[in-house]
Amino acid sequence: MITAFTAGLLLITVSELGDKTFFIAVILAMHHSRRLVFTGVIAALAAMTILSVLLGQTVSLLPKAYIHYAEIVLFIAFGLKLLYDAKKMPAACDTEVVEEAEAAVKQADLQLPKRKSAWAIIVEAFILTFMAEWGDRTQIATIALAAANNPFGVTIGAILGHAICAAIAVIGGKMIAGRISERQLTFIGGCLFLVFGVVAAIEGR
Repeated sequence: MITAFTAGLLLITVSELGDKTFFIAVILAMHHSRRLVFTGVIAALAAMTILSVLLGQTVSLLPKAYIHYAEIVLFIAFGLKLLYDAKKMPAACDTEVVEEAEAAVKQADLQLPKRKSAWAIIVEAFILTFMAEWGDRTQIATIALAAANNPFGVTIGAILGHAICAAIAVIGGKMIAGRISERQLTFIGGCLFLVFGVVAAIEGR
């Protein structure tokens, strides 16, 4: 339980800072109530986490040997990919991620009335965040974690990690967005994935 909780918390916190969903929350919080944006964002991330854990539990029905090797391969592959991406990135904040987040918010705003109700803001934050998170590496990693670890620990740890990142985004995102080094975060995330891969390999012996 504690191991699964720690793994979920660390994985999500490091991976989500500076991610597309992070900047979506930052941009929305600059135009709307922070409380409403946080509510929509964390609801989407919690729903995605629960869905991922359920998928992970479904995968856990496969033979344990398959799950074990798949977990190792996934984490090591993600780790190497992130390290490669970090090497290619500029030292400053990745403007492409920010631009994608801005485009997503702008497109959603065009489809909604200018004067939005509280419910409309929450729904917008929920949908934008859920769609941005779908198929993301953190979702796949959460599925892998839940397939081989305590599902409750992974769920609580991952949701707490998402809540921390969402809170940082809506409260102080505007101040720190330009100071976030996507390269450093990606490098740390890559190292973390590699550590999980090595730990999974050792525990399976």
